[in-house]
Amino acid sequence: MGECCPVPAGPPQHNGGHGAVPVPPAHPRDKWSKKMDFLLSVVGFAVDLGNVWRFPYICYQNGGGAFLIPYTLMAVFGGVPLFYMELALGQFHRTGAIPIWKRICPIFKGIGFAICIIGLYVSFYYNTIIAWALYYFYSSFSGTLPWASCDNPWNTPNCTNYFGRNNVTWTNFSRSPAEEFYTRKVLELQKSGGLYNVGGIRWQLLLCLFLIFTIVYFSLWKGVKTSGKVVWVTATLPYLVLLILLVRGATLPGAWRGVLFYLRPDWGKLLSTVWVDAAAQIFFSLGPGFGVLLALASYNHFHNNCYRAVNCLTSFLSGFVIFTVLGYMAEMRDVEVEDVARDKGPSLLFITYPEAIANMVGSTFFAIIFFLMMITLGLDSTFGGLEAVITAVMDEYPQVLAQRRELFVLGLITVCFLGSLSTLTYGGAYVVKLLEEFGAGCSILAVVLLETIAVSWFYGIQQFSHDVKAMLGFTPGLFWKVCWVAISPALLAVSSCIVASSLLEQPPLALFGYRYPAWSTSLGHLIGASSFICIPVYMVYKLVWTPGSLKQRLAVCIQPEKTVQDRQAEAVGMEPVL
Repeated sequence: MGECCPVPAGPPQHNGGHGAVPVPPAHPRDKWSKKMDFLLSVVGFAVDLGNVWRFPYICYQNGGGAFLIPYTLMAVFGGVPLFYMELALGQFHRTGAIPIWKRICPIFKGIGFAICIIGLYVSFYYNTIIAWALYYFYSSFSGTLPWASCDNPWNTPNCTNYFGRNNVTWTNFSRSPAEEFYTRKVLELQKSGGLYNVGGIRWQLLLCLFLIFTIVYFSLWKGVKTSGKVVWVTATLPYLVLLILLVRGATLPGAWRGVLFYLRPDWGKLLSTVWVDAAAQIFFSLGPGFGVLLALASYNHFHNNCYRAVNCLTSFLSGFVIFTVLGYMAEMRDVEVEDVARDKGPSLLFITYPEAIANMVGSTFFAIIFFLMMITLGLDSTFGGLEAVITAVMDEYPQVLAQRRELFVLGLITVCFLGSLSTLTYGGAYVVKLLEEFGAGCSILAVVLLETIAVSWFYGIQQFSHDVKAMLGFTPGLFWKVCWVAISPALLAVSSCIVASSLLEQPPLALFGYRYPAWSTSLGHLIGASSFICIPVYMVYKLVWTPGSLKQRLAVCIQPEKTVQDRQAEAVGMEPVL
């Protein structure tokens, strides 16, 4: 037998009624070198910093062990089915989040543009958090960690170090060395006047962010051939570090208090909004709607088995890692675990956990591996998020960008870097929280809802099932079809409505005692709406510029541009042949 040589397919041409004949395009599509490259990339994206900081906080806030019930149900009936759907769509159509809608339901093409805008908003603040972790990583290379004592120039009289000391009273005004290192040394919030006066740029953080984006660029510039190799390190290292930290945390005094607090069920919470929190967490954790799964799966071979999905056990494991340490800190402070665990978001990673690490034996080692884990977790998600934008735009404009990937990626990285500058100022943490709160939350749930409706109801669940059978050799079972058509859209619709109403009624944001001005909430709503508005705007544009009567226009806007046979012939034709 001879060697396999790829025969890529271009736009199908019809041959006298005998079906579509694939014609090789000028630029064949990249493929993953190995299946494991793809799987690690998906795992790396799905397991991000949110698994470490968001899941433990939401779990204890919503009843501890009782939260695992709605979380599991939401994963089974919502998250995993949509995860599977996006992988199958990307692998079958082999294109990014913008042009894929021409083959599904053209009037929903605005979903692709919305996904790209959300991806940009996330990149504006998410990489800054990685830059903070890099600053901590660099600061960890010292005999004594700089956040271990109150004897530093940035400390205030409120700094209270209670570890290893007796008769230390912890009050509402007390600040730990770790908190003051984060707020007064890393961020230098004291030099900011809030959002009205964010101050100048922290040049140390600027250098950290520049290094992060340099790593991202050289990981993505050549496509999946390079990023598929990088994830062998960035996607596997966090699991090793989590296991090391779990073993260390379990041996600390008071660790059992944290575990009990984490898992103790409060059944009354099941009658509250815990179900919405569970839905939001599972969708943010698995990542449907961000276009990443579409992009990563589009580089698969046509018959690759994308049926295998990533489970959510990492979030559960990270909860044990975090709460064993919180129990230890409660023991040292002689307070309740709830008082220690009141912080959420980045504060949990940059104040609470480092404070505990600073007082462990071998603190320098544990600090280095912890922040190295944070950097790798963040980089994996950045790779996926930006690859979604890159694939979507390049597939939409192949004539212009097909041979200019390196330049386009450089331009995109530059835009993300410039967009992040406001988060590097003395008041940058306030900007980060604003973008984190409004950049993707409600809008991504609405995007996933419309995506599910477009595929299941307009494209048709039977057609989609035929596509899956063409790839995998079997039709999705009844469970998947019911979830795609009814259960998942219903969960998303309810969650979107409740989240939207809660955003409209929520009090002003607050961070480290600073209360955000009222106009910041309106600005946040505009940020959230600016991505979602692409969907109705494109629908109107498509209907207005399509010729014919209203009925004809609707038919053209809903009908996929290629027949099923054309798509299958094109996809199969792109496979290597002997």
